[in-house]
Amino acid sequence: MFPQRQMIRTSQRFAANLRSPSVRTPFQRRFASHGESTLKGVEDNAFNREREAVKAHAAATSDLWRKLSIYATVPCLIIAGVNAYVLWNEHWDHWAHKGPLEERTEYDYQNLRTKNYFWGDGDKTIFWNDKVNYHKKDDE
Repeated sequence: MFPQRQMIRTSQRFAANLRSPSVRTPFQRRFASHGESTLKGVEDNAFNREREAVKAHAAATSDLWRKLSIYATVPCLIIAGVNAYVLWNEHWDHWAHKGPLEERTEYDYQNLRTKNYFWGDGDKTIFWNDKVNYHKKDDE
């Protein structure tokens, strides 16, 4: 009976040695799809493996979005800014060719006032721009 116990213990130790990473790693990497897990022993269960996979996916995804933010968004913003600057200058070049504000036709639907505003002279809105807006009060 004693040799049987010794044989069982020896086989258990041998099996434990086979489960060690140094023996198992070359075969596992050859057949496994994802490499060696950082989880060992009791911690190596389906829930923890799924959490590790989610963390790895999150790291890869955040790296992708960081690269997109730096290498795609910044150049697009620079191009859009240059385009806006060019259009802004073209707009004011166009306005320079128009006649003075006082000579332009004012239509009935422009600058409707039911009562005066309570700031300034009562005729100018909050967004009034003297370079663009003009109101002929004398014609009313």
